[in-house]
Amino acid sequence: MPAAIEVRKVPIHSVADASELATLIDDGVLAADRVIAIIGKTEGNGGVNDYTRIIADRAFREVLVAKGAPADQVKQVPIVWSGGTDGVISPHATIFATVDVPEDDPSRAEQRLTVGFAMSEPILPEEIGYVAMIEKVAAGVKVAMERAGITDPSDVHYVQTKTPLLTIHTIRDAHSRGQQVWTEHTHESMDLSNGVTGLGIAVALGEIEMPTDADVMKNRDLYSSVASCSSGVELDQAQIVVVGNAAGVGGRYRIGHSVMKDALDQDGIWEAIRSAGLDLPERPRTADLDGRLVNVFLKCEVSQDGQVRGRRNAMLDDSDVHWHRQIKSCVGGVTAAVTGDPAVFVSVSAAHQGPDGGGPVAAIVDLG
Repeated sequence: MPAAIEVRKVPIHSVADASELATLIDDGVLAADRVIAIIGKTEGNGGVNDYTRIIADRAFREVLVAKGAPADQVKQVPIVWSGGTDGVISPHATIFATVDVPEDDPSRAEQRLTVGFAMSEPILPEEIGYVAMIEKVAAGVKVAMERAGITDPSDVHYVQTKTPLLTIHTIRDAHSRGQQVWTEHTHESMDLSNGVTGLGIAVALGEIEMPTDADVMKNRDLYSSVASCSSGVELDQAQIVVVGNAAGVGGRYRIGHSVMKDALDQDGIWEAIRSAGLDLPERPRTADLDGRLVNVFLKCEVSQDGQVRGRRNAMLDDSDVHWHRQIKSCVGGVTAAVTGDPAVFVSVSAAHQGPDGGGPVAAIVDLG
């Protein structure tokens, strides 16, 4: 049985800052060698060349090693950074660590937060955008579920991934071996990698049947309600973190999920928080959270028809500011208005992750 989980959200004070992680360790909240995953937002451009993700990654791993975790172990810890804190979104990290809970603790009889991690088989550049990648992601999700102690897919509420995208170097590599790639536009490959990964998660959890190559980025009716997929230049495998609930592990925390139907759907955020176990009034307010919301994790996507609730917008036509940044800023503001805290995990590029124009929402709450 997996161990119970302690989860804390900490601010990042500068690009290379991991001081709040060090403070948690020094204060005995968690142990460096028991950190099993970190998910966070960095303040770069969120694009292919967003190196703030690499800087933050190095800073957090260096703290873990300095505080006593074995270097080889730290190299294997999944640390998923989503670049871009547009608008009011504040740089931060959510840290997951295992903790000990007494065998007779009453929380063991209830469903509590559990986390599992896996790496897929290496993903070749010519597989990005095709069924071959979907299959590798799906296989990795199943391994992560098993490690989390989850047997029922309905107990999975959040799957955070990091996958490779296409760069000039990997495109040349594919061509040198006589292979073709789905796109030669590296920025477009970010949306592509995320979308294919979303389909792989949906297949693994039984949300959809195996799609075809022709469905990729085309059939937006195929999606996962729990996928949160990011991509970057720093790896060649799918890094998969499955977060759900299981009986027997114990602990203070629980996770739930829902979906935002569009960019303004505050009710979708509230429903995710209710799903996690907080008892809220019919029309909740931020004060009703009473400090018990640890964090929310969202994906967002501009609607393909260029509208929100029947009103036209110009995001897809804007040549000055890419729609990635505009929709992220919008949804970040909507989310912060619900939570009362700008340190929310809002990530863009949500093809096949939630309905068109909307996206999945996961919420972790402290049940005490």
